[in-house]
Amino acid sequence: MSRKYFGTDGVRGRVGLAPITPEFVMRLGYAAGQVLRENFSVHGERPTVLIGKDTRLSGYMLESALEAGFSAAGVDVCLVGPLPTPAIAYLTRALRLQAGVVISASHNPYPDNGIKFFSAQGTKLPDATELAIEARLEEPLGCVASADLGRAKRIDDARGRYIEFCKSTFPGELDLRGMKIVVDCAHGAAYQTAPSVFHELGAEVISIGVQPNGLNINAGCGATAPAALIESVRANGADMGLALDGDADRIQMVDAEGALYDGDQLLYAIVRQRAQSGNVTGVVGTLMSNLALEHAFERMNIPFVRAAVGDRYVLEMLHARGWLYGGENSGHILTLDRHSTGDGTVAALQVLAAMRQQERGLCELLSDLHLYPQNMVNVPVSGNRRWQDSPVVVAALAEVEARMSGRGRVLLRASGTEPVLRVMVEGESAEDVRNEAQGLAELVRNALGGAV
Repeated sequence: MSRKYFGTDGVRGRVGLAPITPEFVMRLGYAAGQVLRENFSVHGERPTVLIGKDTRLSGYMLESALEAGFSAAGVDVCLVGPLPTPAIAYLTRALRLQAGVVISASHNPYPDNGIKFFSAQGTKLPDATELAIEARLEEPLGCVASADLGRAKRIDDARGRYIEFCKSTFPGELDLRGMKIVVDCAHGAAYQTAPSVFHELGAEVISIGVQPNGLNINAGCGATAPAALIESVRANGADMGLALDGDADRIQMVDAEGALYDGDQLLYAIVRQRAQSGNVTGVVGTLMSNLALEHAFERMNIPFVRAAVGDRYVLEMLHARGWLYGGENSGHILTLDRHSTGDGTVAALQVLAAMRQQERGLCELLSDLHLYPQNMVNVPVSGNRRWQDSPVVVAALAEVEARMSGRGRVLLRASGTEPVLRVMVEGESAEDVRNEAQGLAELVRNALGGAV
């Protein structure tokens, strides 16, 4: 059975349009609640789920719909309000609950929203469980007997619990005293947690992106728009800047000079430090990971493999191989010796710990990693046309790959969230990369009939 609603990161879309409507989300809660009751009831008790959200205005509506659906299925609900996605993963595991649910569209603008689930172990739901939920969605919405309805309560100390957890991932013998750090929370889920974490570890914190109004999440700020962070770091003479996205599971960092560091570079800084103090058995990247990162790990004799794009697939490959470290250049970084899922705040702490332990700046830590230039063009495509079905595109791709052989990579990838084909070229020469990417993108645009 193929997925109809679940994508790589839950169910996501434009609020008010299927499937992100109150009626569907209530049915989703009911269907998920039924699956939980059938498979995860403990000692005859009702299962309990934790529901968190980011700061989108639509979160109130969808939270109520989810709560109603779970209650109708006889599942208890714990509500925590706005908290980062990784906080829900942690609290679900720490409180020994049966599932966690996050209402968020991550880095998307405010008109979008989504629902994603975590297992009792604080990881994404297994495929089998998602498929079971989808099967239940085809059935009519029902309701258990009144005496069996789920109950709801709020957990008032959830924020403090998560802040303490984040701090616990930073070495106990270290602190951040003497550092001035700008923290950009994207007017999102971490606006009440991330500044406190770094402040309580001793840093002087300058907070931006901490005034959510329900409509400004990710708007010109955060990990997807780091210009605001760069400007603030320079204006305040800060030592570092950290930018989270709307649900705080990805991170970008900026040094005192205003240089921006992406997920590939931050992952390298973490793994490089771990390798000096222990055995790193391997690292998982994605198809989008920079080729220079792969070569750097080769020089360190650390195995490196690529998963499909999406932190879900990175995590699956880490579990399959028994490895601990992986990530995406977009800023999703997994350190499974610290957390069960990607966490922007925790990842930033691991980078800062490496800087403290080495007594070196981030630029110095990354002095032997020189990323190859990358150029990516998003080409709108019409309908469900696949580039693999176009002989013209296949032939053009082969020609570019031949020209780049030994000097770079070429990747065509359909987006999982937009009707676009991503054309990515990377290599040693920035001019060659740009020319090849633009040329191939134009050919794809003509062959697949997308509207510009």
